[in-house]
Amino acid sequence: MVKRVLVKFSGEALAGKEGYGIDTKILNYIAGEIKELVDNGVEVGIVVGGGNIIRGVTAAADGIIKRTSGDYMGMLATVINGVAIQEALEHAGLEARLQSAIDMHEIGEAFIVRRARRHLEKGRVVIFAGGTGNPYFTTDTAATLRASEIEADLLIKATKVDGVYDKDPAKFDDAVKLEALTYDQALNDHIRVMDDTSIALAKENNLPIVVCNMFEKGNLLAIIKGDMSLCSIVK
Repeated sequence: MVKRVLVKFSGEALAGKEGYGIDTKILNYIAGEIKELVDNGVEVGIVVGGGNIIRGVTAAADGIIKRTSGDYMGMLATVINGVAIQEALEHAGLEARLQSAIDMHEIGEAFIVRRARRHLEKGRVVIFAGGTGNPYFTTDTAATLRASEIEADLLIKATKVDGVYDKDPAKFDDAVKLEALTYDQALNDHIRVMDDTSIALAKENNLPIVVCNMFEKGNLLAIIKGDMSLCSIVK
């Protein structure tokens, strides 16, 4: 069983069936899943995307908004989601801290890795918002970066599917689940576990990446306890 983990949620996952905004029922569900981890002695960091509000690449698609501005807009969206997750965690009885790569002292702390580690050691959940603080980097890369910085044992990418497949299982009945694959396999075969930058960074830091279905109750804790049948792992 791992001691410290970083969980990456997509922004779209927070939107629920509406496809945009924040569904408080999903917030409550996520808080419950994270609480299970904390109650079992796991130190938890969280990175969340902003796609339920705005994606930088999409905002800049027609050229009216510059890519850098679009990415900063996306980073701000992750802060909104981070505040929502912090509130949900505190409502569930957990202590939580929001750290942002973009300074906004009225909302959360600035990202300081030593402070983040100390929070984790004290049993607080730390939400890392604002991406990496730089345009042209995804929240997948931010998740791998933060996981490496806090020396997490595992990076969990919580999605809507139970792992990595050789083709889209929603479109192809013969899609085969890949239980385990190497970093090089993911990179060379262009298997979209995460973007290439984040996979390369994980490889450099020997950080295992797990892909699992966040909507299966109890999955996160079961995986951390060692049940790899519920996910795919890249290492």
